[in-house]
Amino acid sequence: MEAEKGGSCPAVILMGDSGPIVVAEVAQAHDGSLGAAHAFIDAVADAGADAIKFQTHIAAAESTPDEPWRVKFSLQDATRFDYWKRMEFSEEQWHGLAEHARSRGIGFLSSPFSFEAVELLERVGVLAWKVASGEVANRPLLERIARTGKPVLLSSGLSGWAELDQAVELLRRYSVPFCVLQCTTMYPTPPERIGLNLLEEIRHRYGCPVGLSDHSGTVFAGLAAAALGARVVEVHVTFSRRAFGPDVPASLTIEELAELVRGVRFVDRVLAHPLDKESQAEGAAELRMVFGKSIVAACDLDVGVSLGEAHLALRKPGGGLPPGSWDKVLGRRLRRPLKANERLREDDLE
Repeated sequence: MEAEKGGSCPAVILMGDSGPIVVAEVAQAHDGSLGAAHAFIDAVADAGADAIKFQTHIAAAESTPDEPWRVKFSLQDATRFDYWKRMEFSEEQWHGLAEHARSRGIGFLSSPFSFEAVELLERVGVLAWKVASGEVANRPLLERIARTGKPVLLSSGLSGWAELDQAVELLRRYSVPFCVLQCTTMYPTPPERIGLNLLEEIRHRYGCPVGLSDHSGTVFAGLAAAALGARVVEVHVTFSRRAFGPDVPASLTIEELAELVRGVRFVDRVLAHPLDKESQAEGAAELRMVFGKSIVAACDLDVGVSLGEAHLALRKPGGGLPPGSWDKVLGRRLRRPLKANERLREDDLE
């Protein structure tokens, strides 16, 4: 299932030098299995995505043992803290995942949720930072990220304009390239809550590239966002809709991811080649001959006949007098006899 690759990375995209990128968000779909995480890298690369994104959780650095469950989905983990602990990888394992992604020609991204995670990922090496919706208001973390100078993908699912304004002002103060992603934190997101109209509002408000972090679990929103000029389309991925995990209902299968990639590439090529209507019509002259119609004799006609509607018909191919000349032909006399279905020409008429 090898798909066409865009050959892009977030740093390039945020500088405006290439088409949109598709980011496959694994999040916790690996369920703590290093092997599954590596398998996702191969699957995402085969599907043609530009980048794969994980989440780097260090339980003791980002949470406390009494953190409540948003939804108690795990029978294996007694507490939310236990779940985050089970999602951890060692630094060596993160290095292995990043190197695997690079070897497959896709960008490696991971969202940090603590200072320690930023420092770890800086040592591992990420192309850009993805700031999760819940961390946009975490100014100390955002400042630590901005100090690295790397591009930032800023998700906006939990933020109003005032909070986004502050985050953008901070990123600009550090002169880092950034892209603001429209996002709705609902899993899955219904069509009425996706908010594609906000792409243009964000672009106008901040004068920056925009994208969509989509949780609809379909390819449709991502394709529509690409058509509206999104530079980044991020989607969650899963190996199966029967898989375990809180994000599965909001995820694409690998096969759907490949379809999204093909669609985004198609839309990008469409937008890169605008047409001039007059030039398009001029280039279709040969086709107009094939598909167009001519005014023809409806039956055998003698010379001198004064033409009425009963004498005429409109039939393929083109090349004779066009249908637009119908009214001008009526009442005129023939200079020569015509056979049925013979096309009329201007010099046939008095």
